[in-house]
Amino acid sequence: MADQVSVLARHYVAEYAELLSADPVVLRRRATPQLWSPLEYACHMRDVLLVQRERLLAARRSDSPVTEPMGRDDRVEHDGYIHQQPADVARQLHDAALLFAHGLDQLGPEDWERTLSVPYPEIAVRSLRWFAVHTLHELRHHLLDIRRQLEHT
Repeated sequence: MADQVSVLARHYVAEYAELLSADPVVLRRRATPQLWSPLEYACHMRDVLLVQRERLLAARRSDSPVTEPMGRDDRVEHDGYIHQQPADVARQLHDAALLFAHGLDQLGPEDWERTLSVPYPEIAVRSLRWFAVHTLHELRHHLLDIRRQLEHT
């Protein structure tokens, strides 16, 4: 499964781009104050892919690096997710997925077992195989979050 993540990541971001072509007012609407809007989820996923790429490269550079939390909740406000342009986010998300996928494509068979310490969902040492599959899970999960919200508008 891990060896298919780069192909699937490229596929999923195309679906994000399609959803991000919806009405910007709808994309910025939160169903509840605690739930991110579709646009905020897309921005989050863009940033996840960029952070995961850096973590992947760190695991290639050194043995079992310790990675820092990405500050996911702070980014929503600090980067002004709600004010970003959906078309820009779609393009950036596509580019972030390509960068992450390219990094995965560079892994040789022995590299998949390299490890890094990840802070989420709990602090643990994980293989790059787990890391890739977990990132794909996040892509799928947040795509579903966006679809659910757009279906109820």
